[in-house]
Amino acid sequence: MKILLATSYDYPHLGGLSTHMTTLKTGLEHLGHTVETLSFSDVAKWRRDWIARGPSFILNKVSLGAGYVWTLNRRQQFLEAMLKDAYYQSFDIVNAQDVFATRASLKAGLPTVTTTHGYLTYEGISKGSVGEDSAHKQKLLDVEFSMYKKTRAVVTVDTRIKEYIKRETGVEATMIKNFIDVESFKPETERRAEFRETYGFSQDDKIFFIPRRLTKKNGVIYPILSFPPVLEKYPDARLVFAGTGEMMNDMKAKAQELGIADRVTMLGAVDHADMIQYYALSDVALVPSIYSAGVEEATSISALEAMGSGIPLIACAVGGLKEIVDDGRDGLLVEERNVGALSEAMIRLLDAPAYGAELAAAARQKIVDEYSHFAAAEKYEAIYVKALGQ
Repeated sequence: MKILLATSYDYPHLGGLSTHMTTLKTGLEHLGHTVETLSFSDVAKWRRDWIARGPSFILNKVSLGAGYVWTLNRRQQFLEAMLKDAYYQSFDIVNAQDVFATRASLKAGLPTVTTTHGYLTYEGISKGSVGEDSAHKQKLLDVEFSMYKKTRAVVTVDTRIKEYIKRETGVEATMIKNFIDVESFKPETERRAEFRETYGFSQDDKIFFIPRRLTKKNGVIYPILSFPPVLEKYPDARLVFAGTGEMMNDMKAKAQELGIADRVTMLGAVDHADMIQYYALSDVALVPSIYSAGVEEATSISALEAMGSGIPLIACAVGGLKEIVDDGRDGLLVEERNVGALSEAMIRLLDAPAYGAELAAAARQKIVDEYSHFAAAEKYEAIYVKALGQ
């Protein structure tokens, strides 16, 4: 088959959606399919900046959410125009990665399957881009729900998203949990000293790695709030964040206020290909997600990559994280927003590195058995075949 993975967002970019596309492409190509991508990044830069993005800032000042809706509609229109080109019309099926890419593909007359990674409207509310009681919220929900009904098949990455779509639209989606490239994300901890030297970290540091976009729902403020008791017992502990987002200034200010800024490292954007080295140089990974405006973590790719990389994971017990982590067996789960519980879990793993190693070994085995990109690609292939037979 000729398969097109399409999104109205940038690709590649920081975040799980982009990683999902790259990893799925690898898996499908392993099965012998021709796979390409189409994204907002393929639009001419002047169109992205001056037509899609430029007016949205002003529109959002006038009415919160107006700019958000504006830019999504422009993105959809740009993709639609490209999809109508004869080159893209030759593809057997489009796997849209968001509902605005779905709408673009359907308007271009292409067979379309939709993968749903989250709650578009409520994520917009959570990050402050859409008003809770605005007409713009309803416009976005209308697009979401209509696209779920019109696409040939819907795939979700966790159970809650599947239940949400069923409850709101009556559409029965297929749940395929997120997955990782198990050949790339594998234990490299024996090279810890080498990678620490490469990236300028002390060999004595006890590093907690937080591979998260710095946005509210990812709970990235909580490792900082939880860190003082950890430092009191382990003065050589360090927090290392990989990601960017609207929470960065708040996080820096809080670290300064708590007097721990010199033990907090913010790397900014990190190329996905380098992430395995950051996992390897770290002692523990943290995925401190929270509930925010009705939005919860799906099957976190960051958590899966940490579990596949040979270091122990501490995660908050929300959303899909509760599905992938067996507390006390292959990772530790703590109550979301519970600063004390997170501090205790961090100290526990520094106190007992052998226990952390046991958790990491069990986690790696689970990833190989249940979250391989090869197995996931076979499931997607079956959905495409069924969709084309409709």
